[in-house]
Amino acid sequence: MANIKEIAKLANVSVATVSRVLNHHPYVSEEKRRLVHQVMKELDYTPNRTAIDLIRGKTNTLGVILPYSDHPCFDKIVNGITKEAFAHDYVTTLLPTNYDPDIEIKYFELLKMKKIDGLIVTSRANEWETVVPYLEYGPVVACEYTRHQDIPCAYNDRQSAFRESFQYLKSRGHQNVAFTCVREPAKSPSTADKVNAYEAVFGPLDDDRILIGCHDMDDGERAGAHFYSFNQAPTAIYAHSDDVAAGLYQFAQRQKWDVEIVGEGNLSVSRALNIPSLELHLERVGKEAFSLFLHRNMAKKQIMHQFHRKKHLS
Repeated sequence: MANIKEIAKLANVSVATVSRVLNHHPYVSEEKRRLVHQVMKELDYTPNRTAIDLIRGKTNTLGVILPYSDHPCFDKIVNGITKEAFAHDYVTTLLPTNYDPDIEIKYFELLKMKKIDGLIVTSRANEWETVVPYLEYGPVVACEYTRHQDIPCAYNDRQSAFRESFQYLKSRGHQNVAFTCVREPAKSPSTADKVNAYEAVFGPLDDDRILIGCHDMDDGERAGAHFYSFNQAPTAIYAHSDDVAAGLYQFAQRQKWDVEIVGEGNLSVSRALNIPSLELHLERVGKEAFSLFLHRNMAKKQIMHQFHRKKHLS
């Protein structure tokens, strides 16, 4: 197999020049760069990227930790990250955890082994105290607010956003209100924020006003059946995603159940069904998270939310 010495000899350039071309060094003339690439093509030479990365101390690869690879909310964050990463010549590697803390730690080990340059955590399974020791191996950026001074974050004021959604329902005359979520409050900062927002608007939360384990439209239908079975079914439900809201909507339509539904995400499905929806501008969160990583900025960047009310159809 050809090596860079042979390439240098055939291209009539120095070994250092071949190395610069392989590492995309800017200070190489276009003529020499062309000659090196031509010889590499003739020799069918494929550079050992792992070896090059070790020499450079950089992989141009960013890991993105997320619980699921097919959830619309996390899709938006990932879209924001990958668009910015592509523009800056970075490859993104998605690292789904299904909220398994042991799997998540394995991904932090990739940072320790220098297989990635950094990590963006869209939602975590471990406490931040578990993560902090890995900061010596590379930058870690959070997509939720964290008080740790060495962990920058791009985040929403979720409690304020959720409070606005619940306040909207209260202003519509609702008191018997329920909501859905993915994980229990003890494990999910987002759910904990939602519980605090609910209690700020409606008072203490009864256990039967929250349903955990909802992910998609089918779960929305299941949530509808669950809440509809109560002696006093809720008059309004806040769904933590527009897909879940759509499932609730379908169930309510079949049962002719007069229940008001609010979604989250401002996806096309909520606009099509004319369901009010909370938009957290998650793509902006992803873009800002990548910027914090790229510039090694330790800031805490808040992204403002927007509540989209139901449109009055003429």
